Amino acid sequence: MKGELTAVIEPAPEGGFWAICLEIPGANGQGETMEEARTDLQAAIELLLEDREADISRGLPPDAVRMPLKIG
Repeated sequence: MKGELTAVIEPAPEGGFWAICLEIPGANGQGETMEEARTDLQAAIELLLEDREADISRGLPPDAVRMPLKIG
């Protein structure tokens, strides 16, 4: 894995497409086309990660060190 996430996109019963991310529970998107569903999923992932970072950051002490972490 090299900083990539997995999108699973499937047709929705009512039309269009649903998308989920295997690595981020709760991340999902939808759209009329596969590309719209992927774009919607990407936006949902960004919002979820921003929210989780803000939530966790509130509990960190002022002297906590932040640094980039590369995967892969």
